[in-house]
Amino acid sequence: MAETKKTKLLIVDDDARFCRSLSIVFEHGGFDVLCAANVNEALRLIAANVFDVLVSDLHMPDAGDGLTVVSAMRHANPRAITIINSAHPEMQRAAAAIVAQADGVYVKSQGVGNLVAMVRAKMEGARHPVVPVSSIAVILQEEAELTIKGWLARVSANPRIAAIDLNDAERSAHLPQLFQDLVHRLKNPLELGSHALTSPAAAEHGLRRREQGYTAAMMVEESRMLQVSIFQTLQENLHRVNFSLVLVGVMEIADEVDSQLAQAMKAYVAESNIDDLTTAA
Repeated sequence: MAETKKTKLLIVDDDARFCRSLSIVFEHGGFDVLCAANVNEALRLIAANVFDVLVSDLHMPDAGDGLTVVSAMRHANPRAITIINSAHPEMQRAAAAIVAQADGVYVKSQGVGNLVAMVRAKMEGARHPVVPVSSIAVILQEEAELTIKGWLARVSANPRIAAIDLNDAERSAHLPQLFQDLVHRLKNPLELGSHALTSPAAAEHGLRRREQGYTAAMMVEESRMLQVSIFQTLQENLHRVNFSLVLVGVMEIADEVDSQLAQAMKAYVAESNIDDLTTAA
């Protein structure tokens, strides 16, 4: 008689005692259990095994760690049941877990028995539909407008930069072309370490910022906030990202944004030098 295949479960939690207790309960219930104490260990196990169920803590120790694990499981094994658990869930983060395609949210204080019952119910019932995987380039292209709005909010909160009296259209005039360049770069990646493509729009941006009264430090800070806004967009769309390409995409984004800043700064400094020579003459 053929042996019944056990349901393979991955538990991800940095609380060793909770993880051990949970393992004992699930193993007693007929599950084949593996544990991971952090995100990196979880990703290694996901890459090396085919799991039927994932139960992951939301914070290990950083907020959103569990969402990273859920995303990895969704892309490696879309049919797996995924449960997010937290000792102190907050509504916003619980909602984010659902958006990230978790099949359920479990509060640790509800008791282990309830978690086992939730897993079994999810295995017997309908799961969330699998969201099609998108490239980082496509996500940034689709979310460019919202990303720019997020960047404008960050810039407006900076008193020094906000003191430069510009409307939103004037302040963000360079970003639509920058996003086009960024999407092109992501769709046509350069070999890491090679020179980024020249952008006439970046040089024009440097000249415009000088005319508007920006200092070099303000330009650097705006560029930093742009990267933060882009990465926030990716975080919010993590459930759609091809997880295996995230690291390369992040490096391409950082390199392209830094390259455009360098080109803008070069034009800014060159124009300043010309003005200094004119004044001296």
